[in-house]
Order: sequence, then C-alpha cells, then structure tokens
Amino acid sequence: MDPYVIQMHGHGNLPSVLDVHVSVPGRGPVPGKMKGRKARWSVRSSDMSNKTFNPLRAIVDSVKVKPNPDKTTISLSIGDPTVFGNLPTDPEVTQALKDALDSGKYNGYAPSIGYLSTREEVASYYHCPEAPLEAKDVILTSGCSQAIELCLAVLANPGQNILVPRPGFFLYRTLAESMGIEVKLYNLLPEKSWEIDLKHLESLIDEKTACLVVNNPSNPCGSVYSRNHLQKILAVATRQCVPILADEIYGNMVFSDSKFEPLATLSSNVPILSCGGLSKRWLVPGWRLGWILIHDRRDIFGNEIRDGLVKLSQRILGPCTLVQGALKSILRRTPQEFYHNTLRFLKTNADLCYGALAAIPGLRPIRPCGAMYLMVGIEMEHFPEFENDVEFTERLVAEQSVHCLPASCFEYSNFFRVVITVPEVMMLEACSRIQEFCEQHYQCAEGTQEECDK
Repeated sequence: MDPYVIQMHGHGNLPSVLDVHVSVPGRGPVPGKMKGRKARWSVRSSDMSNKTFNPLRAIVDSVKVKPNPDKTTISLSIGDPTVFGNLPTDPEVTQALKDALDSGKYNGYAPSIGYLSTREEVASYYHCPEAPLEAKDVILTSGCSQAIELCLAVLANPGQNILVPRPGFFLYRTLAESMGIEVKLYNLLPEKSWEIDLKHLESLIDEKTACLVVNNPSNPCGSVYSRNHLQKILAVATRQCVPILADEIYGNMVFSDSKFEPLATLSSNVPILSCGGLSKRWLVPGWRLGWILIHDRRDIFGNEIRDGLVKLSQRILGPCTLVQGALKSILRRTPQEFYHNTLRFLKTNADLCYGALAAIPGLRPIRPCGAMYLMVGIEMEHFPEFENDVEFTERLVAEQSVHCLPASCFEYSNFFRVVITVPEVMMLEACSRIQEFCEQHYQCAEGTQEECDK
C-alpha cells in the first residue's frame, strides 16, 4: 500500500500557500525531504553557564567532613539573619505585606522597573540635598543581587574589566565572569580596619576599566569607611574618570561609634549607581526587593545608562508586586526602635565575639563597625598541621561542629568569617569551642618557645 500522503499545492500561477507532506513512519520515503541541520541530538550548556563560577559554593561543596556527632552544630557561616528566629522583622513590616495582599491591588504585572508610586517612595526616603533623587532615578529589582547584576551589565562589555575588593563579596566575580567581564581585585588592609589600598587600586585601572565596585559597610569585613576615606576613593574615581557601583545593602547598619556616609552624598562629579534593598536592614532577605539609585548630577551617564537599565530590567519583568505594594508602609511606619534594637544586638554580639576570640593565642580578629560579620586572622605558623584556612575551618567543623566560612571564599587567605546574628548563648558556646580547638592545635613557632612559655 502506498504511504499515506497529504499534498496541498497552490493553483495556477499563484505561489504555493501550503506544501505539506505527511507520511506514516516506517511506510516509505517522505516526498520533498526537509533540508537543514543534521537530525541528531546535540545539546550543550551555554558559554554563559560555563563561565559562571561561585567560589563560595566551590569551596563549601567540596568539604566532605561531618560535624562531631557529640556536639550540636553551630553555624556561623550563613549571612541570613532569619535563620535562628532571634531577629524577626518588625510587626509593622509584616502587617504592611498583609495589607498589600488583602487589598487585591498587587496581583498583576507592574512596570519592569517597578510601580511609579513605589519608586517615588524610595526616592523620597533616600533623597537629601547632597544627593537629590526623583522617581526616574530609581530602578526596582529582585533583591540587591539583581541590582548589582543590572549595574554590571549596563556598565561593562565583554572584554572590559571591573575593580572589586579583596576580600569581597563573591557574587561580583560570579556575575561579571559569566558576562565575559574581567575582574581585577584591589586589596583591603586589615591593619587599617579594611580600608582600601588606594595606590594598589589606582594601579589596576586601565583603558578597559568599566567601573569600580565599593562595598560599604562591608561583607565580609564588617568595616565602615570614614568620610575622609570615602573622599579619597572618590578622588581616584575622579582622576581616572571611572564610575562607581556602590553596594550599600548594609547602609545604616552601623554601630553607635560609627557613621554611614552614602557615597553619593560626598561627590557631585562621579556618576554612581548605588544598590540597596530590604533584605538586611529590615531582616527579610527572602522578600527579594532591591533598588538601584542613579546619581548623575553632571549628566555623565546621560540617557544611555538609564535607558539601558530599563531595557535590562525587562528581561524578568520586575520584582514581586506584593512587596512593592507594601513598601510605602514599610518605609514610613517601621519604628526607629526596631532599627536601634537590631543594631544594639549586633554590636553586643560583635563585642562579645571580638573579645573572646582576641584572647585566643593564634587568632587575630578585626573589630567590626557594622553589617553582620567580622573577619578573624589565623596565624598559620602556630597551626602547622593545617595547610590553609580551608583546612583549619574543615577541622573546626569535624571536631567542634562550628561552621565558619574560610576567607578563601572571599578571595583572601588565612582568615575566616564569623556571622554575628546568632543568639548570644550560641555565640558564647561557639567562641568557647573555637578556643578549645585552638588550644588543642596551637604550637609555638620555631624560635619563639621562650615567648610561649611565658
């Protein structure tokens, strides 16, 4: 029997409208065999996915040691203030989201850069005479991480480079390299409370430098830069005509003896994209609402950067509309007492942790001034059985069930990061275990036995 064929052709001199050949498989050749690529499976991951590398996950996922089964696990490694339940957001914040949900007004799509009314609220909240803002200067994003991604994507092309702090938040490298952007690491100085090594920073700038990333207050360092130091950073950017991406997600999360200075308030010359969000200060990282504040008083960015950010935001059609609907109440009704109580807790824990670890031979903690972290130096010469900070922290898990992130996750060596958001009793217990661990493994360095005996 002939194969089952449907043939439809044009008529007369008219072009063919439809010319289809259908055959039952296994019952003869198909007339008019299709031409094109060879019919075989060949599915490969994209260049972007292959270039995406998360140094934190690479290190953490390679750790095979198991915690000591005789000791409960204490995690000082996760930068999520909600993990232990001791730092809830304010009831006003929760109520604002409930009200937005109950209103039924925020179930549909919003403009990709966010509702105009919400952007007006953000602009009003951060506006000041030194750094004025309007709604057109605000782009809402899905968390601060997307804000950073959009800023890098709009400022840099493949083959260009960005300047990133070392130690610094790993996401800058992960995002940049996935886009084919080179990352150059500038040094922070632990002996100067993690200030930027300005000479080293400036030496890295070349004709392909697209932007400078400044993270203040800092993750992982917990440092807060003085006005004077920020002005010196801005002077470098002015001389070299390099725009700044200011990661200020921990803005205003500073302890009582420090002050947060938004970078854009200190310069009218340098164009700055400032990134922030709800996650840290309001203790709701899972709500995924961030923002970009465009500071460009000399019109250096012009329309091109603004238009570029709008176009890039259209890739995912904006952040959660419910949280956008709640933002007005969150910004206006969250009581100052909530912010003060959060900071008081963090400072108490930071002081407790710093004091306990500073008394342990072989460790050199750097006192933090804000954010949710402190960095602890390891005098590796006194722990010769460990090759590096990764091995040190692995053994700390295996023996004491205390998890800290090795600073190798942040492009730095022989330090580890401690998260200070855990309950106080847990922080005390963790510090006690770290002390026991160090005492068991500490050895006097060669030629210093006499000093150790003292």
